[in-house]
Amino acid sequence: MANDKIKRLTVVGLTALAIPLSFIATRYPEELILQHVPTVVGLLLLTGSVVWFHPSRLSFDCCIAFLWIHLIGARWIYSFVPYDDALRFVAGFTLSDLFGWERNHYDRMVHFMSGVLGLPPVSEFLQSFCRVRPAAAAILAMACVLAIGAVYEVLEWQIAVAFSPAMAEAYNGQQGDIWDAQKDLALAWLGAVLTLPLIFRWAPASAKGHSDV
Repeated sequence: MANDKIKRLTVVGLTALAIPLSFIATRYPEELILQHVPTVVGLLLLTGSVVWFHPSRLSFDCCIAFLWIHLIGARWIYSFVPYDDALRFVAGFTLSDLFGWERNHYDRMVHFMSGVLGLPPVSEFLQSFCRVRPAAAAILAMACVLAIGAVYEVLEWQIAVAFSPAMAEAYNGQQGDIWDAQKDLALAWLGAVLTLPLIFRWAPASAKGHSDV
């Protein structure tokens, strides 16, 4: 278990190293600082979890995967992630041309993945510390993921109120869509719904024998 903990902390450390690297040649340093506030919080929570609570491999991998897709989005403040340029270089076409998109959809993908990747760690937490059975934990985890997403949308609204319109738009990545928050939450819900059947009966080793509800 000690070796496993060291490996996980190494992965967390390498992920943390990506934060200062993301500032190299960035055109949005002020917005990037704001974007990395949740990155730092997430890394601290994950570090504490690895040190004291030994999360399952699935939960840990989901957390790391989400941190990395957020890091990529933060580097280009979401609205300008060059996935079209990357795909054009590799395959000779773009998703925007293929589907007729007029906006950058990276932020939409991240909200969808928050539902997919958020369910396992939250379900494990509910089973391990709240003594909830796997099926109930999966359903409650979906509610928790949506609640966290809603709180984040409220924080984005407060940023929009507190900062200049240009900076707020850059951070929030609305790209002129007044229904951006609602669409983001709907995608998080969809991701959670699709993941729910996959973990409906999943009981991590840390939670076995401790579920009563």
